[in-house]
Amino acid sequence: MRFSGWARVWMLAQMAFARPALRRVPGLRFWKLLGTGDGFSLRPDLSRYGLLTVWESPEDAQAFFDEAPIMRRFRRRADETWTIHMVAIQARGSWSGVNPFEPAAPCCAGPLAVLTRATIRWRRLAAFWSRVPATNRSLDGVPGLVLSVGIGEAPIVRQATFSLWRSEAEMRAFAYRTPVHAEVVRRTRDEAWYAEDLFARFAPVSSEGTWNGEDPLMLARGTGSRGAG
Repeated sequence: MRFSGWARVWMLAQMAFARPALRRVPGLRFWKLLGTGDGFSLRPDLSRYGLLTVWESPEDAQAFFDEAPIMRRFRRRADETWTIHMVAIQARGSWSGVNPFEPAAPCCAGPLAVLTRATIRWRRLAAFWSRVPATNRSLDGVPGLVLSVGIGEAPIVRQATFSLWRSEAEMRAFAYRTPVHAEVVRRTRDEAWYAEDLFARFAPVSSEGTWNGEDPLMLARGTGSRGAG
């Protein structure tokens, strides 16, 4: 969700005040209110926020997005919203002590969404953030990458990324053949950078709304109006 003007202040406050309403939503198994970064960096982007939700059923999810008062308030104040509905393909690790994603789909032939998140150990913060600029640069012009955004629960230590790819093959080519990224993956394991982490892949099902004026899922499916970026 993207906000401007005083709506940014309102949404920042909702990071605390919207929690009681979300706890009462029927069928909502797991959720996280998320801030975003200016790219993937220490600089927050106070105009954009995310809401991650995991549901008991598609019907519970649809009822929330169609009827929940909190969603109506978000949409009324936001300049732009984009929602992507996904089914988990693979998930390993934990988030707040649980793995909220139950794989329910085989590997998809089309677009692929990837979520990574981690709680960084305090003594590894310097090592982690020292690699971020090079990792950001390695994303420039990556074939098949449609959308990449840094998100997080808390500044500096609880970080995540969400990315949308045209195909699994293009995602794998970046993840395992890009030297900078491969080095970071190796060091996180060998040097135990994370106190908790999770990696999940999803098959996108549908989407509504726009991100920067376009629907990234349509772009990933080759039906949008521009190339990857």
